[in-house]
Amino acid sequence: MRLYEFAPTRSIRVRWLLQALGVDFEAVTVNLAAGEHRRPEFLKLNLAGKVPVLVDDDFVLTESVAIALYLAEKYPHKGLVPTDLKQKAQVNRWLLFTVTELEQPLWRITRHTALYPEHLRLAAEVSLARQDFTDMAVVMEEYMQGRKFIVGDTLTIADIVGAYTLDWANEIQLLDDFPQLREYMERMYARSNAPLRIAEAIASIS
Repeated sequence: MRLYEFAPTRSIRVRWLLQALGVDFEAVTVNLAAGEHRRPEFLKLNLAGKVPVLVDDDFVLTESVAIALYLAEKYPHKGLVPTDLKQKAQVNRWLLFTVTELEQPLWRITRHTALYPEHLRLAAEVSLARQDFTDMAVVMEEYMQGRKFIVGDTLTIADIVGAYTLDWANEIQLLDDFPQLREYMERMYARSNAPLRIAEAIASIS
């Protein structure tokens, strides 16, 4: 099994999952800063030119959450996806909540503060995205009261995807008013099989 990754990106989610599963894998760095994601050999794996990409024998899969679901289903005995239909539906609910309600505002902020050329960046869009994130973080903050994990009493892929996304929010000071989410995120990253935090991953490539 091979993981194409770049340290600070959402490939952290897949690395974390592989480490939690105890699966042997080959890590292949795709240096986005050097433009390696635009090379023809990588575009054959993912025409979108993005990481992560998982290659499992002759099977190629992109999109971090799709990869997480695939791996959890491939190793069901590890318990990272529930077998109970309703619990599994709750995992899917929070996966979708994370990538739509939390991650998308974070992407908008990143685009308008770092990725887009300066003449295309909109300060108003950053303000709106911060508010959109905050509105939905209120929902998750309330939900997580008294919970150790997002679904059930053990770690699932919802925690891995969620904790990474909250770390991203924390990097731009969006968790300051959400002590429950911040404590939960810190606790997830304190686990023995957790990957580098985003700030550490950035430092590792600088």
